[in-house]
Amino acid sequence: MLILGIDPGIVKTGYGLISINNNAIKLIDYGVISPDSKDTISSRLLSIYSDVEELINNFKPNVFSIEDVFYAKNFKSAMLLGQARAVAILCAEKYSIPIFEYSAKKVKQSITGNGNSSKEQVQYMVKKMLKIKNDMMPVDSSDALAIALCHLNQLKVNEL
Repeated sequence: MLILGIDPGIVKTGYGLISINNNAIKLIDYGVISPDSKDTISSRLLSIYSDVEELINNFKPNVFSIEDVFYAKNFKSAMLLGQARAVAILCAEKYSIPIFEYSAKKVKQSITGNGNSSKEQVQYMVKKMLKIKNDMMPVDSSDALAIALCHLNQLKVNEL
């Protein structure tokens, strides 16, 4: 099974791909989609959509996992995040990939055992779980990998 995790954002959208085969977890790819900040919002959304579509076409994931909506004090930021989420989800739906959404708290709890963990703590555990040595991994990528790992952990819980 190949899981694509997405940490959505209008400025930076992190992605991470992991596979599971015979209980062995393998890192496939990770990175950040960074639309040009000078572009219009609609152009940035198209860039996110196009790059997610390219990931789907190149890797053919079986599952799409994404961070769920959260409470935000800044309405405009929440709206932009919602739009970035929407285009990524739309792309997965276009290719009939099952979509799973997880709250940030659920992801943190799944990865570190503490729903209030910092991004750095989550990144540390993701690197440890996937045996990643890269010290320069973007936090958006480690968050996306954490979302994919959270889905994998949820599958294991459901098997019990």
